[in-house]
Amino acid sequence: MKTLIVARVMRTALIGAAFAGAPLTAHAEIKNYEFQLMQPTVQAGGDRIVTVRLVDKTTGKAVPDAVIFASRLDMAPDGMQEMVTKVTPMPGTEPGTYRFKATFSMAGRWQLSLGAKVQGETGTVENKLVVTAEK
Repeated sequence: MKTLIVARVMRTALIGAAFAGAPLTAHAEIKNYEFQLMQPTVQAGGDRIVTVRLVDKTTGKAVPDAVIFASRLDMAPDGMQEMVTKVTPMPGTEPGTYRFKATFSMAGRWQLSLGAKVQGETGTVENKLVVTAEK
């Protein structure tokens, strides 16, 4: 009888220890993150800054320290995918914002394609944002 009680106590203790060691933070799925343009329009010309914010859609909070590994700016929305310009990453002004410098050689709609890794998440955040360059 004592052996049975000791076995039950040990089992309960092991189960409790397993739950205590389990991570308590729940991570969002990668599809719950998105980039948002801070300003959808820029003036056409050289050295223009485009600022985006990476947001956790479930909380509405900005996500700092993401690693941007892919960026492309072209005129795909206006049917000119071959019209590509160089995108240079710049330091953000506040946590969760990401800035890019580019030359908008002509007025029209430009597509900013971004790929990023979020700390602690599996997968890649990928978004295509449309920036309008005005004369």
